[in-house]
Amino acid sequence: MKATVNPVDQHVVTLTIEVPAAEVDKGIKQAVKRIAGQVNIPGFRKGHAPRRILEMNFGKEAILEEAFEVLASQNYSAALRENDIVPVSEPEIEREQFEEGKDLIFKATVTKRPEVKLGDYKGLEAEKQDATVTDEQIEEQLNNIREQQAKMVVAEEGATIQKDDFAVIDFAGSVDGKPFDGGEGKSYPLQIGSGSFIPGFEDQLIGAKAGDDVTVKVTFPEDYFVAELAGKEAEFKTHIHDIKRKELPELNDEFAKEASSYETIEELKKDLRAKMEEEASRRAIDTYNADLIQTAVKNATVEIPEVMIEDRVEQMIQELAMNMEGRGLKLDDYLKFSNKTIEDLRSEYKDSAAENVRADLVLDAIATAEGIEVTPDDMNREIFIMAQNFGADPKEVWDIIAKEGRVAMLAGSVARKKAARFIIDNAKGAEAAK
Repeated sequence: MKATVNPVDQHVVTLTIEVPAAEVDKGIKQAVKRIAGQVNIPGFRKGHAPRRILEMNFGKEAILEEAFEVLASQNYSAALRENDIVPVSEPEIEREQFEEGKDLIFKATVTKRPEVKLGDYKGLEAEKQDATVTDEQIEEQLNNIREQQAKMVVAEEGATIQKDDFAVIDFAGSVDGKPFDGGEGKSYPLQIGSGSFIPGFEDQLIGAKAGDDVTVKVTFPEDYFVAELAGKEAEFKTHIHDIKRKELPELNDEFAKEASSYETIEELKKDLRAKMEEEASRRAIDTYNADLIQTAVKNATVEIPEVMIEDRVEQMIQELAMNMEGRGLKLDDYLKFSNKTIEDLRSEYKDSAAENVRADLVLDAIATAEGIEVTPDDMNREIFIMAQNFGADPKEVWDIIAKEGRVAMLAGSVARKKAARFIIDNAKGAEAAK
């Protein structure tokens, strides 16, 4: 096999591949054997039908097509290895010569993985965040717990609706005097100021009392997700059943007993502080590490092929769809509710996809430059972590990855993690921090 590489542009190359006639004959024999093993011919054992019988049943072209697939696949892969080309797109194959008894000549046009010019990635610096937890933050967390423990009580007789109150209402909406789907509700608990209804609706209930009937007039937003209602003026006949307000418990020992396993409010505060300091410290470390890695990525120079960004966008959309399915939703429903198209989503994801691809390329280059290797122990550790995250058996996780042909992909992910750790471990002051 002989391969000649001709650049098309910065990222795309065309490989002109020539395969000797003797190898073509072997490819044809391999194709005959493969076809014979896939079909049943009366009078012959499976896999043993001769070529002339197969040609009688399927035609000579079918055998030659199978032979070309075999030869092109084998020699394209060999040409990539020989010229150290890592493809990031499927090749476009063009036949130039393919006849039995002659050399095979074909072209494969492919986008190659871009070269990365590394900048500084050792001895980097990043600002370390303050992980101190203030008394005000503790009080804020206690108030959050109070909100969770709050009881809803009916407001005193004669009370008027105020912001943050819950108005229990019946409502019936109409546009041009006609009711519309979804415009009616019974005994609905609406929190005033939550913004959960059409803009302007909640404000018009402020000052009303239990038992009042209020006519609310609003205009649907121009970008409302129901196209038939977008920009339309609507009227809601609203009856107020009750006004309910949150009653917050006092911050005392009794509250601590009901809200936690502690006997006193001081014990609860002490536990909150310890947990919040641990979380603040973890966030500070994560941010510091991420800043170091981002600096190494920014210091590198690489031009990313558009196809790599497009592929990552599609991957992100697939991940979103799977997350939606995990919650019993469909991507189409999400798009409809968000008033977006799939093209809007692709546009939104493009910048972050480009950043992700760039980071992966730089970390791969650092792993190569530093001779970072992925050991069986590294793989086993990663499989174990994945199994824990999914609540699965490690062997089952490995079997799935192997079956789907994702072992190399997983090894690449582990290598990038080790490269990231290399950046962190070699940052300025890293030894002192240890």
